[in-house]
Amino acid sequence: MKIHGIKVPHRKHTADLKPVRLTDVKTITVPMSMHIGKPARAVVKRGDAVKVGQLIGEADGFVSSPIYSGVSGKVLKIDEMTASNGAGVPCVVIENDGQNEVSESVKPPEVSDFQSFIEAVKQSGVVGLGGAGFPTFIKLGVKDVSQIREIIINAAECEPYITSDTRTMLDKPEYIFKGIELLKKYLKAKTFIIGIENNKREAIELMQKKAAQCEGVSVKVLPSIYPQGGEKVLIYNTVGRIVPKGKLPIDVGVIVINVTTLAFIAEYMETGMPLVEKCLTFDGSAVKEPKNVIVPIGTSISELAELAGGFKCEPKKVLYGGPMMGIAVPGLDAPILKNTNAITALDEKDGFMPKTTPCINCGACLSHCPLRLEPREISRAYSMGNAEELAALHVDLCMECGCCSFICPANRPLVQNNKLAKALLRMKQSEQKKEGK
Repeated sequence: MKIHGIKVPHRKHTADLKPVRLTDVKTITVPMSMHIGKPARAVVKRGDAVKVGQLIGEADGFVSSPIYSGVSGKVLKIDEMTASNGAGVPCVVIENDGQNEVSESVKPPEVSDFQSFIEAVKQSGVVGLGGAGFPTFIKLGVKDVSQIREIIINAAECEPYITSDTRTMLDKPEYIFKGIELLKKYLKAKTFIIGIENNKREAIELMQKKAAQCEGVSVKVLPSIYPQGGEKVLIYNTVGRIVPKGKLPIDVGVIVINVTTLAFIAEYMETGMPLVEKCLTFDGSAVKEPKNVIVPIGTSISELAELAGGFKCEPKKVLYGGPMMGIAVPGLDAPILKNTNAITALDEKDGFMPKTTPCINCGACLSHCPLRLEPREISRAYSMGNAEELAALHVDLCMECGCCSFICPANRPLVQNNKLAKALLRMKQSEQKKEGK
């Protein structure tokens, strides 16, 4: 069996550019929901003085994650902002005093066994930094570590433009391998595979050199086929296993962790500084000076753009992430989040939605879907509101990678239809559950 995908333009303009640290932000707006699960609960109030690394949002449930300040200064207000999905979320607005004073609470955690290691990962505030946003302590906190056959380090970075993971490999290789040693020690893992697309030659050579000195670690060079970095795709293309519907990677003996997430964990164990800033790629056809930047979490896109050189034209569309799976931001006042690995700003030509024409039944969407779903049939079932057929078509398996929309010669919004179809199916299933069916 071969997992399908598509060829997308790489546009890795910033791969050779070391990140520029931008600290002169005036204010940060920090949402209490930057992860899958329950939002954190604000533990500061208006007028409070805060420092870098100070807790401002406490995890408020099992699937939740603590949130820390990336600047020192004063809390201006506890407010509500509109997230990219249209929902209102609470946020903490902090005025930066420019002193970058570090909180007394920042110190390396005491770790002696599996449980204390998982607790430290939780308290670091780290979530999937490749874009998923799932709290990492839950992913690593498996009930039975003997289930783990391999840990796959996701360094594929298959989206156009984005190079922030590439910079982790080139700039912080020591922390990647310190992270591997931590997982060896506390998760008892013995086999590690670093999966990298073949368009990152310098990173591949460096990872291979380091892996040769580290027992149990290998580098898997993968074809540059999007969406190579999708979790299920990566698992199949590295260890040849399929994750069944309704199951997790650990059910086939695998944990997948993003390379930047792994490096951060190792750095946190050494320094005690929680997740307060992000390295991200600022690029796109509307960007004047593409670059990688490091900014405090909560920095607005408009202030990032101003400090990073600005736009060369009015952006038609601005995305969290890349052009394939990125989410359009509600406005340039939207903040950088924990899982923001890129801001992609597109000009009129690239951001314009092409005219949709009738489906010509070519089957390209099916033949290029990595999970072999049927977007054409899903669209038809969705238009009829047929939840039973949507379930039979396994729409809930869709990873929303966008291959179907990209390859469609009729420019049909297939991935958008899939998203709506998944929402419809969830709603219908919830209604049936309430009715006891």
